[in-house]
Amino acid sequence: MKTLTTTEALAEFCTRAAGHDYVTVDTEFLRERTYYSQLCLIQLALPGESEDDAVLVDPIAGDLSLEPLYELFRNPDVVKVFHAARQDLEIFYVAAGVIPEPLFDTQVAAMVCGFGEQVGYETLVRKIAREGLDKSSRFTDWSRRPLTEAQKKYAIADVTHLRKIYEHLSAEIRKAGREKWVAEEMAILEDPDTYVTDPENAWKRVRTRTHSGRFLAILRELARFRESYAQRRNVPRNRVYKDDALVELASTKPQSLQDLSRARLLLREARKGEIAEGIIAAVKSGLDCPSADLPQGEQSREKLQVNPAIADLLRVLLKAKAEECGVAAKLIAPTSDLDALSAGERDVPALSGWRRDVFGADALRLCDGEVALAAKGQKVFTVDL
Repeated sequence: MKTLTTTEALAEFCTRAAGHDYVTVDTEFLRERTYYSQLCLIQLALPGESEDDAVLVDPIAGDLSLEPLYELFRNPDVVKVFHAARQDLEIFYVAAGVIPEPLFDTQVAAMVCGFGEQVGYETLVRKIAREGLDKSSRFTDWSRRPLTEAQKKYAIADVTHLRKIYEHLSAEIRKAGREKWVAEEMAILEDPDTYVTDPENAWKRVRTRTHSGRFLAILRELARFRESYAQRRNVPRNRVYKDDALVELASTKPQSLQDLSRARLLLREARKGEIAEGIIAAVKSGLDCPSADLPQGEQSREKLQVNPAIADLLRVLLKAKAEECGVAAKLIAPTSDLDALSAGERDVPALSGWRRDVFGADALRLCDGEVALAAKGQKVFTVDL
C-alpha cells in the first residue's frame, strides 16, 4: 500500500479523486494527552480495486500541506464517506475550519437502514462486505514512527471495505426513498457549531444531583475556567480537575488556598499556581452572581411531571413505528423525548423533520387522545377515536 508524505503526491491523488463520485475517508489520532486531537494518519480510498486506489497520508513523517485534501473536501461533486464521522470532522474543522461536503456517514445511514443503534464498522464489514477485520492494531500508538505493516493494513481496511458499505447503504436508502432522512442527519454533522465547545456551556455536561441556583452558578464558573484553561494549554480537561472534584469544589466553595488544601478530590497540581488561583476566582464569581442571573438546571424527570402511563404508551408506539420502518428506535426518539412529550413539552427533536413523519405526528395524536393503540397478532397500530 502506498503512503503519501509530500504535498505533490497528495495533490496528485486528490486530483484523481475529483474525477470520482465519492472518496472514503478515515483518520487515526491520539487524544489522551491533549485537549484537541493529534492527527496521526489519514486514509483515503477511491472506487476501484487497484493498489493505487487506496492510500495512507502521513502528516507526521512527511513534509506536506493538507490543503489539496481540504480542496477535495470543498468539492461539491465528490461525496466524502466516513463511518462515525464526528471526531474525524472535528479534527479538520479545528485545524483548518473545513467540514467536508457533501458528507455521508455510514453509521447514521446504517441506523436509517435498520442495522441498530450506533452500529460499529466491524459489524458492517461482516454483514455487508462479508469480510473480517484484524483489530489487533486498534489501540496502538499512532504517533510513533515507523508504522508497522500490521498498523498500515489495519488502517487501510478502514477505507477499502467502506466502499462496499457506502455503495450498499446508499442504494438501500435510494430504494426506500429516505435520502431526505439522511440529509437531515448530515446537516447536523456539517454544522460548524457541532464542533465548537463553548466554555460558557461546559457546566451543562457535568452531572450533579443538586439544582440550587447558587451551587450551579459556582459549578458554571468552575467548569468555564477549566474548559478555557484546557483549551488554552491544549491539555485534557480532566488533567485540570475531574468532574467529581469540580462538584466537590462547588459544594465546599473554597475561598482561599488554605480552604483549597482541604479538598479531597483535587489533584495536587491544582492546589497551587494558575489553576488554584482560577478555582478561587471562579468560586468568588459564582458567589457574587446576581440572583436574577443564576442558572437553572435542566428539568429532571420528576420536575417535568412525566405522565408514566402516556410515557409507556409512547414507548410502545415508538417500538411499533421503528419496527415498521426498519429504523433504530433511538435514532427516532430517545427516552428523554418520550418523557418530555408525556409531560406536555413540544419543543423536542422527535416532532420535527422526518422524525415527525415517522413517529412525531402520531405521538402527538396519542398524547391528545385522538388515537388509541391496538394490537393484532404481532402488530401494534393506531386507531382513530
